[in-house]
Formats: sequence, C-alpha cells, structure tokens
Amino acid sequence: MEHNKNGRFVWGIILVCVGCLLILINLGVIPSFGRLIGLFWPLILIFMSLMFHVGYYTNRNNVGLLVPGGILLTIGIICQASMLWNLWGFLWPGFILAPAVGLFELYIFGNREKGLLIPVGILSGLSLIFFTGNLRLLGVFAKYSIPIALILVGAIILYKNKKQHDQYYAQNGGQDKYEGNNGI
Repeated sequence: MEHNKNGRFVWGIILVCVGCLLILINLGVIPSFGRLIGLFWPLILIFMSLMFHVGYYTNRNNVGLLVPGGILLTIGIICQASMLWNLWGFLWPGFILAPAVGLFELYIFGNREKGLLIPVGILSGLSLIFFTGNLRLLGVFAKYSIPIALILVGAIILYKNKKQHDQYYAQNGGQDKYEGNNGI
C-alpha cells in the first residue's frame, strides 16, 4: 500500500511539472522543443566531431579521423554562431576554412607531411580574404575596432622589441647590438 502511494505521488508531481511546462511553452516563456532543435541543430555536428576526436584519442593510429573531426567542428561552430546571432552573411568563409582545419589537425598530429600545408595555406588564405571582405557587414564597430586592434598589437611588439634592445644595450656596457655587424 505504501509503494502505491509513493507511485501516485511521483506521477502527480510529473503531471503537474509537464502541465506547467506546456503552459510556459504556450505562453512563449519557454521556447518549444521544435524551436530549440531548430536553433541548436549545429550542436549535433559538434557532437559528431567530438566523436571523431574521441576515436582518434582512443587509438592514435586512426589519425585520419581528425580530418572529418576538424571539418565538422568548424562547420558546427560556424553554423551555431550563425543561428544564434544571424551571422550567415559574415561567417560563410568559415566553410572554406573547415577543410583547412581538418587537414591542419592531420598535419599536427600525423607525420607532419609538409605537402598538407599547401592546401591548408591556400584554403586559409582564401577564407581570410573573404572574411576581411565581409568586415563591412559588421558595421562601424568592426570598421574601427579591427584597425585599432592591429595598431595596439603592433605597438606592443615594437615596445617589447625596444625593451629587449635596451636590456641588451645595458648588459653589454652601452655597445649597440648592431655595431658588431660591420655596418650591415
């Protein structure tokens, strides 16, 4: 008899929760399951890519699994970001980059065959060209923030280089590191 009461109690809680959930979905407070699937379907691609990576890490002889793993991971991330923030018009060059990511993973974790770097470089370069062409789509923020970021990175590099030069100069009794190069 006690088991029967507990079973009814649990079913009662489940029915109340499901009913509340359905009311919240109908009111638009919680998105419907179909809408969630429509929004987060790229997570399926990301999960599949992780399975390819797990397959590689389970048996490191299966280095070829990294190519589809890298491709699917890149495509999944591009599609998910595009679904969430409507960036399809900006992120489409990532589809060109996807095979480069897979091949680069093969290069890094494989036998480091230099020939793999040729398609990686070509595909990455094309993708970069198209990404930079799309910067205008991001509006005023990207129009100025990216050049400012490049200026800051360049200034940091120059500052560190000057600092290293000054340290070398101080350690060598005031002799400039370029003086011993016979004017070269």
